[in-house]
Amino acid sequence: MTELASINHASTQHVRPSLVGQSRTGLQDLLKDIGIPERQLRMRSSQIWRWVYGHGIRDFDLMENVPKDLRAELSQHFTLDRPEIVTGQKSSDGTRKWLLRVPSNGVARSSEIETVYIPEENRGTLCISSQIGCTLSCTFCHTGTQRLVRNLTPGEIAGQIMLARDELGDWPGAEAAQKENLPDSERKITNIVLMGMGEPLYNFDAVRDAMAIANDNEGLSHSRRRITLSTSGVVPEISRWGEEAGTMLAISLHAVRDDLRDELVPINRKFPIAELLEACRNYPGVSNARRITFEYVMLKGINDSASDARELVRLLKGIPAKINLIPFNPWPGTDYECSDWDQIEKFSDIVNRAGYASPVRTPRGRDIMAACGQLKSASERLSVKERTAAK
Repeated sequence: MTELASINHASTQHVRPSLVGQSRTGLQDLLKDIGIPERQLRMRSSQIWRWVYGHGIRDFDLMENVPKDLRAELSQHFTLDRPEIVTGQKSSDGTRKWLLRVPSNGVARSSEIETVYIPEENRGTLCISSQIGCTLSCTFCHTGTQRLVRNLTPGEIAGQIMLARDELGDWPGAEAAQKENLPDSERKITNIVLMGMGEPLYNFDAVRDAMAIANDNEGLSHSRRRITLSTSGVVPEISRWGEEAGTMLAISLHAVRDDLRDELVPINRKFPIAELLEACRNYPGVSNARRITFEYVMLKGINDSASDARELVRLLKGIPAKINLIPFNPWPGTDYECSDWDQIEKFSDIVNRAGYASPVRTPRGRDIMAACGQLKSASERLSVKERTAAK
């Protein structure tokens, strides 16, 4: 073995895994591996779990009810690392976007993702990513122009929530780091949406495990009704997600005809509209109290006619639903335009008269490319000078 190879091998051997992203069972297994007696595993893992996920501590020495020698042992073998912030941007409307670096895991391409926080008066929504890049190539979506690099791990998914809490001072007893433009609520992150980079149902197990941490009452403690998974229509996994995770569901629909949806959302060629809507009708727990959200981006002259609105109403008949109309958010190189405001209102009126709530989503974070459909790893376009200036 050469000297360089020996150094690389040694450094690989000493990489300490982060406890962020570990399940309760996984945490017990790790403690067992470092010699914690069987009779103590449940108690110690429960203590550590609360410190990691309930309090968000970033230093093992802060675990007050954990013996000092065990804290030292934990520090020797593990870390409490979250994804690393490369740059942080703040929009004029208060929206925040973080470009985050995650380990490359042997992949040569960029290992960076984007996470967005959208504050409102009484709520704050965190939009998190599930993959680096995306495979779906939806033609109106900026993220779809970036090739898939890899799936994120449970720690990298849950870590986005924890990092945002760090930045916002959203842990119990913490002082808000940036008080301006934060909601007037005890918790600054009230809602989590899996609407960032990637198709979450193509990373099913990791997303499910991360959301189990998010939902755990002694973990991050977010209600399933405050977590929404958005899918472009991976039909075979929709029912399974409802059974195993039970969060709210959103569907990126965007068209009412298969020929158009084949173009806008190419996964439709595999799972056409009829199959997708049947999966929605059978989604576990769907009811008027747990409606499915259908997302519909408004594209001028493409999908915004009165006949499109009427067909949308016909297609969704019998499904407890809410329809989010999304003004198209432009990005460099796109051929699409946003529908005129008058046309969006006409479309909305038709849907409303049919009995469906159809709020028009107010674009947020457009000036920092953080709005819906604009996310794309900024590492592809930021120079070192630009990154330094953005810090």
